This record gives sequence, structure tokens and C-alpha cells, in this order.
Amino acid sequence: MSSLELNKIFGAILLAGLVGTLSAFIAEKLVEPKPLAKPVYVVQTAPADSGAAKPAAEPAGPAPIAPLLAVADPANGQKVTKVCQTCHNFDKGGPNKIGPNLWGIVGDKQAHLPSFAYSDAVAKLGGTWTYDELNKFLYSPKAYAPGTKMTFAGLKNDKERADAIAWLRTQNDNPPPLPQ
Repeated sequence: MSSLELNKIFGAILLAGLVGTLSAFIAEKLVEPKPLAKPVYVVQTAPADSGAAKPAAEPAGPAPIAPLLAVADPANGQKVTKVCQTCHNFDKGGPNKIGPNLWGIVGDKQAHLPSFAYSDAVAKLGGTWTYDELNKFLYSPKAYAPGTKMTFAGLKNDKERADAIAWLRTQNDNPPPLPQ
């Protein structure tokens, strides 16, 4: 392709851009929208003090885990935790990923792996991953440990969360007994 043909192509593109810009400018001058005197469609709303039903507020936290664990399905929990496998490994002795390896997490101390650089929020927790603590954390990691690097929004569904914890329990050589 010769340089003359490239110049023609470049000129055509420039001319198209110029025509488009001028057309928009002329159209803006020719057509002036007039605001409506009143809205065409009025949305009916209930008066503030009419006693209309208010939406239910989101619960302050997760449901108690003990009764949910009694009927939890670890096989479904394995499916629920597929989303966790993007950042976590569940294999015994497996490597860390973006997040720490979670083998044996149930009953272990929080920030349990010295080989992983936890966020300050998680490193300072200092407790144990009991069933209740896992329940609170998996419900909302950001609320449980404000400042955590974990971007997961949480498992709001009580059954799915219990199933996931039941499956995590199976990923342990000596899982703690289920709560009563």
C-alpha cells in the first residue's frame, strides 16, 4: 500500500469526524427541547404517615449456627465453597493462594498459618475459628473483621452458610464436635 492511499484513508476518517461534529453542532442549534409544564406520568406514593408496611430490616447478624449444623449437608457445602476456591486451597498441606489454605480451619486459631501474610484486621483477631465465629465471619467478613483484605461479600443464606461450615469440618483431621 502506497503512502498516497494511506493519506486518502486518513483524510476520509478525518472528514467523517468533521462531518459528524458539525452535524451534532447544527442539530443542537436547530432543535431546542422545551421542558414540560407538568410530568407526563406521575408516580403515586403513599403518604409518609399512612401506616403503610415498611420493608423488613436486614437482620443484625447471622442466625445461630448450632441448629443449622444439625441438619447441614456437607455435600452441598462443597458446592457452595466452589466460589471460595478462587482464592483458597482446601487440600491438606496445599499451598496458599491469594488467601490462606483452609485445611483444618475449624477449631484452629485465627490467622493460623505463619506462612501467610494476613491483613492486620485478621491478624489481630486472636481467637479460635469456632463454629459460631466461622458463622459470623462467613456471614459478613468485612463486618466481622473491618479492614480485612478479603473482598468476599459473605454468605447471607443461613442454610448455605451452615452447609459450607459442615463441609469445612470434614476438611480436618480432628474436627471439633458439633455444638449442642
